[in-house]
Amino acid sequence: MSKLPPPPVPEKLREMLKDYPELIQELQDALNSFTKNPKPLQPFDEAIWLLKDMLGAFYSEAGVKLRSAENSGNEQAIQKAKEKEFAIGYARGNMGAMNDLWAYFEAHGGV
Repeated sequence: MSKLPPPPVPEKLREMLKDYPELIQELQDALNSFTKNPKPLQPFDEAIWLLKDMLGAFYSEAGVKLRSAENSGNEQAIQKAKEKEFAIGYARGNMGAMNDLWAYFEAHGGV
């Protein structure tokens, strides 16, 4: 497989994480890096695994921030941290088929 232009973060993930543009950018950076030296035999699957792994890491980080907020007793920070943790967990658990990502790899001969 030759070098691919980077795919955009799938629309479904962008929508679910719309309140967290920094996370969307991190996902985009990872996809950009992923396509610079594509070696995987199954690039679509590898891209999905990459996104799931990153969302898992984001979820863990959000949990740490939630516990920190709870320890601070700041109700506003607690609520904000809960919302972020929920959004990330929901995104990871509801990624679905990622048809736009599949179409990208199919169009670029990388499925």
